[in-house]
Amino acid sequence: MVSDSVILCYDSINGGIEVNKDDRILYIMLIGVLVLAVGVGSLYQGIPSTFKGFLAIQVHPARLINDFAVVGGPGAALVNASIVAGIALLLIVINGVAISGPTIAAFFTLFGFGLFGKTPINIIPIIIGVAISAKIAKKSFKEYILIALFGTALGPIFSFIVFELGLTGPVALIVGSIGGIVAGIFLPPVAMAMLHLHQGYNLYNMGMTCGFVGVFVASLIAAGKGDLTIKVIWLDTPDMLLTLFTPVLSVYLMGFGVYMGKRKAFSDMMAIQKLPGRLPSDFMDMVSVGGALVNAGVLGIITWLYIVLVGGDLNGPVLGGILTVMGFGVFGKHVRNCIPVMLGVVLSCLVFGKSLTAPGPILAVLFSTTLAPLAGEFGAFTGIIAGFLHLIMVERTGAWHGGIDLYNNGFAGGLTAALIVSVIEWYRSSQPDEFDDTFN
Repeated sequence: MVSDSVILCYDSINGGIEVNKDDRILYIMLIGVLVLAVGVGSLYQGIPSTFKGFLAIQVHPARLINDFAVVGGPGAALVNASIVAGIALLLIVINGVAISGPTIAAFFTLFGFGLFGKTPINIIPIIIGVAISAKIAKKSFKEYILIALFGTALGPIFSFIVFELGLTGPVALIVGSIGGIVAGIFLPPVAMAMLHLHQGYNLYNMGMTCGFVGVFVASLIAAGKGDLTIKVIWLDTPDMLLTLFTPVLSVYLMGFGVYMGKRKAFSDMMAIQKLPGRLPSDFMDMVSVGGALVNAGVLGIITWLYIVLVGGDLNGPVLGGILTVMGFGVFGKHVRNCIPVMLGVVLSCLVFGKSLTAPGPILAVLFSTTLAPLAGEFGAFTGIIAGFLHLIMVERTGAWHGGIDLYNNGFAGGLTAALIVSVIEWYRSSQPDEFDDTFN
């Protein structure tokens, strides 16, 4: 069993921190991402248009799938994403949390989903709710900070109540804030239960947590006759800024990795490929910072190339998926454990006649890598099976919560992992001698 202390990766973030040279470099790297995204995005779209687009994003529905590159423009979407990720970084600094694998994963995940669902105003109630939960449990907020950051997947609760439910004025803001805060309060206890279910083989544990809570929220809304019809807003025309963002960021991360790891950066990256990736696997701590950053950059290039080769759209949601993969490239994902799962999704598409470039499948290929630890622990064949089943599940789970859980793939991934792990554990307990030969 996975202990509660391991569930939320507290071992790597608790306690006071002493900022050393590596920490300073990582801060510079992350701040550089924000500054460059805001600067390039504003200049690309034009400052007046970017500001107008940014405001439009704040008052727009945020449930799956709303591509903010369509709502406000690509530059405005990057600015919104930068502010969302900036809030995450600010909370990390204020609470004295170390820059580590999980915090970098959170930073890039929030940046990515700032392109299609998260806004500065809809994530705040969730964070406040988690902070209240910490007070109730007599814990410090820093112990729950990862739950708070990843839990912002339920930001659409605020946006739905304020902009879609039919309420207006201060009443809408008050009710929306209360809804987000209450959801945030429930996240820590549910998160602890969810990880026990999949045993750390679903990297997006908060995706499953938010999906579980989201089902209850959606049921309450449906009971009140609220309309939870899912609509897809999706940029399907090429945009130079969004197209080039991933390769530039990948080279940027690899450059920092080589600078920090010197000659060992690439050999350390290869050493990472031998790790299973099961939660909590902080590659920066287990191997090296340089190797982990190079691994993240390589994953960015590979996922970007996949989208280009199949002719997919490089828009807000897809870029968000790539950024999340890159973020977890320092915390559980690497080339060896991701590829089998991605292949499984592709195989599922081919078997069931689904387009590889449709929104659902293309996002599933990227986010299915939440199941990478299954391939890392039990072999490529298990990873392919996981990916194959993941696509089937993810196309059902979105309707269960009405798009309220932005990490829908994490929700589906948790269910898929729970099924596979339960079967493997059952088989291992009954056939211990043959287990390794069967699954590896």
